[in-house]
Amino acid sequence: MQAMKLSSVSLSDEFINQVKNEVTPHWGELGWVTYKRTYARWLPEKGRTENWDETVKRVVEGNINLDPRLHEDNVDPQVVSDLTDEAHKLYKLIYGLSATPSGRNLWISGTSYQDRNGDALNNCWFIAVRPQSYGHSHILPDYLQPETPAVSMPYSFMFDQLMKGGGVGFSVTRNNIHKIPLVDNKIDLKVIIDKNSKSYKDSLDMGAMDKDEWLKNHSIKDVRYYRLPDTREGWVVANAHLIDMHFNGTNIDGKTDLVLDMSDIREKGAKIKGFGGTASGPMPLIEMLIDINELLNSRVGRHLSSVDATDIGNLIGKTVVAGNVRRSAELALGSADDQDFITMKQDKDKLYHHRWASNNSVAVDSAFDDYGPVADSIQHNGEPGIVNLELSRNYGRKIDGKQKDVDANVEGTNPCGEISLANGEPCNLFEVFPYVATQQGWDLNEAFTLGTRFSKRVTFSNYDWEVSRNVIEENRRIGISMSGIQDWILATFGNRVVTGYKDATDPETGEAIKEPIYDPRIVKEVDGLYKAVVQADKDYSDTLGCKPSIKHTTVKPSGTVAKLAGVSEGMHFHYAGYLIQRIRFQDSDPLLPALKACGYHVEPDVYTKSTMVAEFPIRASHADSENFASAGNVSIAEQFATQAFLQTYWSDNAVSCTVTFQPNEGDQIAPLMRQYRFTTKSTSLLPYVGNEFKQAPKEPIDEKTYEDKVMEIHGDVATVFAKQNGNHDKKDIELVDQTDCAGGACPVK
Repeated sequence: MQAMKLSSVSLSDEFINQVKNEVTPHWGELGWVTYKRTYARWLPEKGRTENWDETVKRVVEGNINLDPRLHEDNVDPQVVSDLTDEAHKLYKLIYGLSATPSGRNLWISGTSYQDRNGDALNNCWFIAVRPQSYGHSHILPDYLQPETPAVSMPYSFMFDQLMKGGGVGFSVTRNNIHKIPLVDNKIDLKVIIDKNSKSYKDSLDMGAMDKDEWLKNHSIKDVRYYRLPDTREGWVVANAHLIDMHFNGTNIDGKTDLVLDMSDIREKGAKIKGFGGTASGPMPLIEMLIDINELLNSRVGRHLSSVDATDIGNLIGKTVVAGNVRRSAELALGSADDQDFITMKQDKDKLYHHRWASNNSVAVDSAFDDYGPVADSIQHNGEPGIVNLELSRNYGRKIDGKQKDVDANVEGTNPCGEISLANGEPCNLFEVFPYVATQQGWDLNEAFTLGTRFSKRVTFSNYDWEVSRNVIEENRRIGISMSGIQDWILATFGNRVVTGYKDATDPETGEAIKEPIYDPRIVKEVDGLYKAVVQADKDYSDTLGCKPSIKHTTVKPSGTVAKLAGVSEGMHFHYAGYLIQRIRFQDSDPLLPALKACGYHVEPDVYTKSTMVAEFPIRASHADSENFASAGNVSIAEQFATQAFLQTYWSDNAVSCTVTFQPNEGDQIAPLMRQYRFTTKSTSLLPYVGNEFKQAPKEPIDEKTYEDKVMEIHGDVATVFAKQNGNHDKKDIELVDQTDCAGGACPVK
């Protein structure tokens, strides 16, 4: 734990007003609306949500004060002065939208929640599903010793992090699943609730029992009884009780009757003070516990399969989403030869019930060559993705060559695949928009240096789980990303990075391949920026007396955050040169009248009650350039080649890329996966859908349609919104659909 904060850095009103006069935020066409409904926190003392300048102040102060030198007994005044100067630069960088921390940081940094739960500053996590000890963590069920291995632990970790708004990747590969013992016990689960609970009737409908009726005929002494406190930890521990009672090694009292008392759980719609949002009531939890118990009971005397282990994770993910957490995601990583795992989503009933809650990928190595079945499955449902753990363990950037065991403890990845992670490790992200930063006069080396130092400080947060504290202290892993890459390259160099192809031969198979040719100017620029990040990390690590980060750079998918600045998402090409972006809102959202007043088309959602759909005409940067390409017309080969370029010259972690393909490109998937098997660490693919269903999130249009729709828009939404609401706002109204990932495939929704 950190010592008491003895000194701190703050940003003065005078400085902030000066920046507001000098710097104009680079809002994208969806930028301010996305910000207001996604990252602006409620200010109870002012009766409104934050404005952008206030958000940035909160975020920068929350981060800069993580510097461990400020927590020493005698703080050097020069340190305070230097960090204040750095905070000023960071503020200008982020306020202008030349760069941003992750969406998680935009929401949590600088809040009291950060002080209590430093975990929440990180986007995503990874955990291996095998018996593990809780150690000295903030959650330790009272029937366990810290060192006791428990089947529940990875699920408790997953449940906890998902409820904090993070995504979780989890491994169900054979080497992990085989470590889970036989299921020993059938457990008789009873969920009870008091009549005075506001959730009483709804809970009975989900399978709960009246508490008084149960107590008439039963004694608590005869059962394992747990009354859930109205906390996140209470939900986690309830599930831990249930799972661990099925296994003799953790069923200390030998009881097979479990009673879980939901009487204290707050009702649906109640305010969640810390993280934000509203409560779901106990009903989703009741359904989850009953479903997990039924699954485990059906496996008594047998081992759990990878599918069983994934189902438990998916049932947890489903419950978290029902609990109104803003953004959550799961990725299940199975073995490449596990056909049951690969095909588990073909069970449509279970898919619609809970298996939608994760993206599924398979772990491969460079020797793997059976891409045909994988490619066939991808063409049908876009899964599984491919994760090459061997490359992650032995390589940083591809250009730097093999470095045996440079990242030896990697076991999986975060849900979007841009960070390869060890057990219990988080991804810690910051991204620079080089296209915007260049326009605003920033030296890119300085922008990336500031981002590097921002992320390094996040590693000094208070982390709840011992498994995470240990690996973070060892690795100090950061993920400095760039987004709007296609915009930047086209604006700066006049062409895309892949300038052509040359005939070549696969050195192992002898197959003829087309090897991409990269613009050498872009190679030099990207390589230089990578080295600037590494140097910045080395310098700051030396200053702080900690280990340099094991890896430093990545490319994140950047769905929501990219919308703020209006740039292309991560490495992805714009969806189309011109398009209608549809955003779904709750029908009570106070932004809707402002949007209507400004001429935006708003209509009821044809799929969901109490939801409205607003249409935003969007023009991609450089849409009229002869070298512009979009996801609708760029070849699958160029997308693979672009990902390989970034993995070779920029990212020492991984590159998140969802390759879109047309129906006639399906036969290229397996050959391209094989060609880049020694380069790309993770890849996923989705068919390009265009506009094949009503009210599609993105609908490609032509330039004239775009111009016609723009002509219908008048006025500034922010100005109209402030006038209509007296600069006051309603609490906790947010976008119905939002995602930190480009394709929308990553977050649980």
